Amino acid sequence: MFLHIPHILDAEELATARRLLGPDAPWLDGRSSAGAQALAQKNNAQLAQTSPQAQQLRTLVLSALQRAPLFFSAALPQKIFNPLFNRYSGESNFYGPHIDGAVLHSQATGQWVRSDISCTLFLSAPDEYEGGELLIQQAQGERRIKLPAGDLILYPGSTVHQVTPVTRGVRLASFFWVQSMVRSTTQRELLYDMDMHLLALRQSLGESDPSVIGLTGTYHNLLRQWADT
Repeated sequence: MFLHIPHILDAEELATARRLLGPDAPWLDGRSSAGAQALAQKNNAQLAQTSPQAQQLRTLVLSALQRAPLFFSAALPQKIFNPLFNRYSGESNFYGPHIDGAVLHSQATGQWVRSDISCTLFLSAPDEYEGGELLIQQAQGERRIKLPAGDLILYPGSTVHQVTPVTRGVRLASFFWVQSMVRSTTQRELLYDMDMHLLALRQSLGESDPSVIGLTGTYHNLLRQWADT
């Protein structure tokens, strides 16, 4: 599933994030957190995970996700890897083709998280930098993604992807992974589609309509069958 969720962060939260991610923030070489395969491909800066800025920003992003019903409907999160933050500019300006590790260890929480879903939250506006697209390889061809600041993209953790070179300006983003209660991508997509259709039916027919009640029961029975908590 590829899902664009707009306005995860509001204007005030974006301003806070941008202030905390300024040039004086404790930026480290992004290769310090890369796995063996990604090491040769990664050339960016990453915010120190133990810094006060990172702790404040993690709380900000996780709080914003809590009020995003589309995120929960699509991801059905069991665990969320603590959000990380990166910067692409100057000589540290790209991340070549790679695939995320299947199971990742969080320095902040000590949790191991299976990367069912990869997430990128854009923190720079598209006109603030050139290049820097999230480029995802699919059987149908390449998909290039460059979203407004505050918007989130969800995509399968199993995809080969990259960040193309930033040739002007600064690209700031948060990135994290989700271990879903429903491991199967196909099952998650079916549940999400059903949830969206149910939302439309509830709005048009009302909550007490027998069809709405019956289909809601079907949704929850499927989720009960497929979920692993």
